[in-house]
Amino acid sequence: MTTAYITHSYCDRHNMGADHPESPLRLGAIQNRLIMGQLMDFLRRMESDPATREHLLLAHDEAYVDSIFARAPEEGHVELEPETLMMPHTLDAALYAAGSVIKAVDLVMNGEMDNAFCAIRPPGHHAEHDKAMGFCLFNNIAVGTRYAIEQYGLERVAIVDFDVHHGNGTEDIFKADPKVLYASSYQHPFYPYSDPGASHDNILHMPLAAGSGSDAFKAIITEQLSPALDAFKPQLIMISAGFDAHKEDPMGQLRLSESDFTWITDLLMDAADRHCGGRIVSVLEGGYNIDALGRAAFCHIKSLMRL
Repeated sequence: MTTAYITHSYCDRHNMGADHPESPLRLGAIQNRLIMGQLMDFLRRMESDPATREHLLLAHDEAYVDSIFARAPEEGHVELEPETLMMPHTLDAALYAAGSVIKAVDLVMNGEMDNAFCAIRPPGHHAEHDKAMGFCLFNNIAVGTRYAIEQYGLERVAIVDFDVHHGNGTEDIFKADPKVLYASSYQHPFYPYSDPGASHDNILHMPLAAGSGSDAFKAIITEQLSPALDAFKPQLIMISAGFDAHKEDPMGQLRLSESDFTWITDLLMDAADRHCGGRIVSVLEGGYNIDALGRAAFCHIKSLMRL
């Protein structure tokens, strides 16, 4: 498999403070693990271009986008929402993060790459149509999904989110959109305190109780996600790849290990082979124990490469 690894140096410059869990060290942990495991030389490493305002408006309210540009500080920090801060490099980081997903979609849809992993921050899946929250400014995967639909005329895109937190922003943007299946496994009850009963025809909630491990995770994916994907027959699979469901992560209480991320990636690769010529774009979301993040992301990317 030819796998693109898309990132940008600006994504390392966004810094919400030394004690903030969404740390600039996160991307370095993934890259270092790939180098140590001798995978980086076999990836097609690329830098992204920034997303344009028009790209952002595919998923976000115009007044909201304008407010983020207007509030970008020249110094210090600006609080958009508790624990979601902007500093002088944040806007550029967020534009390059969203732009990475645009680039990944182009590469995969044009057949230049089999699949792609976007090593980006800030993350995106909590950002709603008109609201920043949960460390997220722009919903990177939503922007990329809407771009894929508009640019390539796709009728069915599946977004699979295995972050420990439900992607409330992605649900908000795509609720009742028949072109998108959004399927999310997550700890419940837990931030952002989404209601698993508040589903739409195209939204699949897969809540897991605190303490759930591999068996419960595999059961819910096998029993609910796999048949939903086969019924939907996606033309492209997008992955919100959050690794904070790892048992060593301080931000949640699920008990997954590296092998579980290998397992679900293999399952999604098989689904992509059945339905959409293997086309997958994976986008980094959470993962806050630096060492566990590096190991889990390594396993995910290795599976994308079919190694």
